Amino acid sequence: MPEITRRTLLAFTAVASVVDPTFAEGERASPELQALIGAHEAAYVALHRVVHRTDSSSHDRKRADRIEEDALLAICSYPAISRGERRAKAEYLLATEARGELDLEEHMQAILHSMMRG
Repeated sequence: MPEITRRTLLAFTAVASVVDPTFAEGERASPELQALIGAHEAAYVALHRVVHRTDSSSHDRKRADRIEEDALLAICSYPAISRGERRAKAEYLLATEARGELDLEEHMQAILHSMMRG
């Protein structure tokens, strides 16, 4: 069982607090949020390709890492307004956190700031 850290608990609390338990299944995330999630998924796959490619340079790896990090920060900072957006954002970020990928201070700051907008 993975260790539950203060950061993990804070991430779960911050994201879960914006999810409405009366979420209607028909509600969907906006095209903007869907595009951000799609961009992060593509950046994540690209990062892993670069990291596992034997001929990739340190510069290639750093660039791919930065692109993936920026894409994740865009999701973290997205001000989810509707219940569908809050649910989609929370589910995606919780899955990302479960992989150990939501680990930077900037991620938490962006999530918390996004909750203040709207």
